[in-house]
Amino acid sequence: MKTTHIAVCMAAALVAFPAAAETWDMPMAYSGSNFHSVTGAEFAQCVTTGTGGEIEITTHPGGSLFAGADIKRAIQTGQVQIGERLLSGHQNEDALFGFDSIPFLVGSFDEHDMLWEAAEGPIRELLEGQNLHLLYSVPWPPQGLYFNQEVNSVADMEGIRFRSYNNATNRLAELTGMLPVQIEAAEISQAFATGVASSMVSSGATGYDRRVWESLSHFYEVDAWLPRNYIMVNAEVWEGTSEANQNVINACAELAEYAGTWRAREYTGFTLAGLAAGGMTVEPAGEALMGELRAIGETMTAEWLEAAGPEGQAIVDAYREAAAAAASE
Repeated sequence: MKTTHIAVCMAAALVAFPAAAETWDMPMAYSGSNFHSVTGAEFAQCVTTGTGGEIEITTHPGGSLFAGADIKRAIQTGQVQIGERLLSGHQNEDALFGFDSIPFLVGSFDEHDMLWEAAEGPIRELLEGQNLHLLYSVPWPPQGLYFNQEVNSVADMEGIRFRSYNNATNRLAELTGMLPVQIEAAEISQAFATGVASSMVSSGATGYDRRVWESLSHFYEVDAWLPRNYIMVNAEVWEGTSEANQNVINACAELAEYAGTWRAREYTGFTLAGLAAGGMTVEPAGEALMGELRAIGETMTAEWLEAAGPEGQAIVDAYREAAAAAASE
């Protein structure tokens, strides 16, 4: 983290605000209490303060302005200036968006950091081609499996209605015999309460925020993948922003990525404890189930590499090379 960037934000806090010259609306898909939304709100305040009120960012969490699936398009087309989205939800546009949802390619924050280092350049380039400028990105904690019953094998999953949110979760449902149901984050609690779905793969953070223990009984720690949320600004809006304000925004983005990633790491244990306190059984998946899931992960990895082509292979190769080097140190 660059201390000069931090100093920009801290010093700017002392500047008296003029009347706000621009207001940027920032839709976010997750509840206001979610750590991504909290980090986004702090980022928005940093920008508002750091630009002396020349750019005032207003966050709209919980899908209150646009549903999660509509946020990326809203930024692209200029309906809003800035927003947050889980890009793997758009893997149907380009397979590269699903690099962070390859099952069991990575299972820890340290491994995921190496994967993101390999993927960041191609993802930025892909977004620029879609009229989007990436500001910062924060990972979710490792994804586990939620059920309303004990599950010891893939056979136990047959026919269960499973909350889906991207291509990877759709395919996971198909390969395990579950029935995928497309459900946005803001709709999770209602979907489980009404029986629209009774299972999902997600982090402890999402389950904790949505109090899923009121409907579900088991959380299995499988560390399937660590997806990322991305904060993007319309590229034309970004190009029309003064260099001074771009510098402030970049400084605030750097702080937000650091703070959000720290929260993701710290929040993992806290939320799993919260699920247990709510009455859920929280435990690692059994060896038999993990063996079956890893085999499914190998199938999905091969499918993703075929869809993503040479660019996807280059990301995975670069990650594996970095991981091997780290293991040998």
